[in-house]
Amino acid sequence: MRITYFTDDFERWDAYVKAHEAGTIYHTSAWKSIIETHFKKDTFYIAAWERDKLKGLLPLTHFKSALFGNFIVSVPFVNYGGILADSMEAMRALAAEAEKIRAQYGADFVELRDARLLEWELPVKTQKVTFYLDLPPTEEELMASFKAKLRSQIRRPMKEGITGEVGGLELVDAFYEVFCRNMRDLGTPVYSKNFFETILRQTPENSHIVLVKSKEGQTIGGAFLHGYKERMEIPWASTLREYNRFSPNMLLYWEVLRFSIARGYKQFDFGRCSRDSGTYRFKKQWGSVEHPLYWYYLLPEGAEMPQINPDNPKYRLAISMWQKMPLALTRMIGPPIVKNLP
Repeated sequence: MRITYFTDDFERWDAYVKAHEAGTIYHTSAWKSIIETHFKKDTFYIAAWERDKLKGLLPLTHFKSALFGNFIVSVPFVNYGGILADSMEAMRALAAEAEKIRAQYGADFVELRDARLLEWELPVKTQKVTFYLDLPPTEEELMASFKAKLRSQIRRPMKEGITGEVGGLELVDAFYEVFCRNMRDLGTPVYSKNFFETILRQTPENSHIVLVKSKEGQTIGGAFLHGYKERMEIPWASTLREYNRFSPNMLLYWEVLRFSIARGYKQFDFGRCSRDSGTYRFKKQWGSVEHPLYWYYLLPEGAEMPQINPDNPKYRLAISMWQKMPLALTRMIGPPIVKNLP
């Protein structure tokens, strides 16, 4: 087994990702370009070979900041990543190389984000889950599969004159205004608008924006979508709280599901959440199936798994303070902070 580092000529890399059953858009070279272009992070795209045959690959991104520490993630900012390999031998060879990089850079850990339960001995977190919904050929069949209560909740915002719109780069401004407000209210630093613009420019065939608008034409909700292979995913979605009484989130997700079916996708990924949270219950009501996420760790001997997440009590005060900040200030100082949060 031979290990190499990809720095150019990624056609073979991307072909392997597309062919591998666990390959995601986040494993592709397009996402490498997004990370390097927007976040200016060092990346390591390593491959395992047997003679001249590609047997596995692993994309890694290095983080180092005074606020959050020194660590490596595959793949940051999203739900999926980790090792793609044809054999346990290739998987272990890639993990061993990642461990060498960790030691070389003095990083505290390597985090490998996966959706598979793998048969190896690495420490793993399983607190987060996603939900998958198999999509029928038509939206009529999907609507008919829902319970009466869910159908009623979807139609409620329609009766209030709320409508949907689908597009791309031209809808970024409207999506971002809603997204900024929602992230501030959650106490989370916001990505810059340029982050979403970069994704849309790098992956124009795979990335989409869906909006819902009030009868007056104001954008009151938005979703950012990634489609790859047969699955559509919704990594980011927001609605304005003052419109909650009209349930715009129900219509937003219905518009997203309709669009996914129209584009020929076979499965919908609702994105990660914590078990038994309000978001968890919202996603479950659509008839979707819970699927655990497995985040594996390469750690120095005796080290504990990291806790860089909003549930960590040490971030509680910062979250509370952020929720009280003026929106314009969060837009200004959020992007430099969030680029160091994986």
